[in-house]
Amino acid sequence: MDFGGGEEIRFERMGRAGIVTMTRPQALNAITHRMINALSRALDAWETDPAIDLVLLKGEGRAFSAGGDIMAVYEGGKAGNPPVEFFADEYRLNARIPRFPKPYVSLIDGIVMGGGVGLSFHGSYRLLTENAQFAMPEVGIGFFPDVGGSHLLPGLEDSFGVYLALTGERIRYGDALWSGLATHAIKAADQADIIQRLTETGDVDAVLRDHAIRPDAETGPPAREAIARHFSKGTLAEVTASLEAEATGDEFASRTLATIAQRSPTSLNVAFRQIRAGHSLSMDDCMRMEFRILVRMLEGHDFYEGIRAAIVDKDRQPKWRPAGLGSVAPGDVDPYFASLGERELAL
Repeated sequence: MDFGGGEEIRFERMGRAGIVTMTRPQALNAITHRMINALSRALDAWETDPAIDLVLLKGEGRAFSAGGDIMAVYEGGKAGNPPVEFFADEYRLNARIPRFPKPYVSLIDGIVMGGGVGLSFHGSYRLLTENAQFAMPEVGIGFFPDVGGSHLLPGLEDSFGVYLALTGERIRYGDALWSGLATHAIKAADQADIIQRLTETGDVDAVLRDHAIRPDAETGPPAREAIARHFSKGTLAEVTASLEAEATGDEFASRTLATIAQRSPTSLNVAFRQIRAGHSLSMDDCMRMEFRILVRMLEGHDFYEGIRAAIVDKDRQPKWRPAGLGSVAPGDVDPYFASLGERELAL
């Protein structure tokens, strides 16, 4: 089936299912504009196709999807032509997935970050294997947890979403399950049987009753209690003050504070306000908010500096502007959330 994705994404009809496979394994299935538009067209066709009972999304190779094609964004921005339309189409697709009227099953076996999260975690079924690694590491490159992060992260148990947004830490399937990110955990060895049975029956719940497992959370009760205690604070300054108060005698607080200190101060402030705001917003309003933030980020400094330090020069020494959390005033953050007027995201 050809929806215009070229060699980057494959579409197949297997029994009762529409199967989507991201096919850029050498790039860890990084998301491109072509992939976004092709998947959008596939969902348009399959939504009303009576022969399709469900959609199943998976990745080829050792990653589900490690995020967006960040170098293309970097190069376009540095050339004075940031790919705003790529993000607009991506955000429209992110907003559309929760409304898709048929089961939307993401089979996540490997790394899932950034743009890959946006294609999978807004669907009705998120199945993670023991090989899955989830992260939203954007504040480490001067960006923010977009692709619906403001809708996905606020509702996680015990302020875990705020913690993930501000640290960018990777988690596995046990943590994803207890926090509410995953709907089910499965064994990697069972994937082929799950896919076969889904294509034969179209009955997702019946198949998962036979295959779902309950792994223990990788983050133990003491760390979970600490996350809830520190990251439930009402301001970012209160979060860091809480961590600082315990950092001398507590390894978790000390390590977490050190991690946050490496992130972009501007991104941290924007992400904290974004996640707090997302508590009371619909998915569509979250995507409109994120588009406002995006446009301002692409006009700024830290995103390009973060990519330079992490991917281009690989010196791991980003020079953030401003350089410290204490140098970011509320008035510096407000413009990221201001209306774009005629440039607002149309959904």
